[in-house]
Amino acid sequence: MTELGADPPPVVTGAPGAFGAAVAVRYTKYDGSLHWHHQGRLLGEDEHGVWTGCPVNTPGGRGTEVSLVWDHAFVMLFPRDAWFTVNFNAPPERLEVYCDITTVPRWRDGLVTMVDLDLDVIRLRDGETFLDDADEFAEHRVRYGYPPDVVAEAERSSAWLMDAVRDRRPPFDGTHERWLAEVM
Repeated sequence: MTELGADPPPVVTGAPGAFGAAVAVRYTKYDGSLHWHHQGRLLGEDEHGVWTGCPVNTPGGRGTEVSLVWDHAFVMLFPRDAWFTVNFNAPPERLEVYCDITTVPRWRDGLVTMVDLDLDVIRLRDGETFLDDADEFAEHRVRYGYPPDVVAEAERSSAWLMDAVRDRRPPFDGTHERWLAEVM
């Protein structure tokens, strides 16, 4: 995903594991506190990054809150060198594409981790695309003391995603459908 601008320095993210293996997905906030977390299955890797899948009734959680169960299947894309992750949700979920602005995902021993930086780019099934949680980003950049380079990467990534998601550029052009079929 080097279309975000100048090529970033190489990032050592580690090997995700054997395809078909369980993957623990863990988002934290900038202070290290647990945010979203769930288990998925490693589906494969392509030029866009590493894909994981979750069938209907996948359990998950947010922080230390009571667990939830997703009523729809979804696949996740973890780019190797970009500051975001993506959920591609199966119908009838109205949020077709949900991009979390994050630090670059890191892989280790069946676990992928990243820091959620609040901003989200969302595309609804009708094509409406919007940036969400800018207010939370503004609040947290002060509360957690986001460094200027983190703020710049988050803003650059969200601007790139707004265009790519809205214009249905790869991987937002249906690329996810073959992966989603594996968990339906």
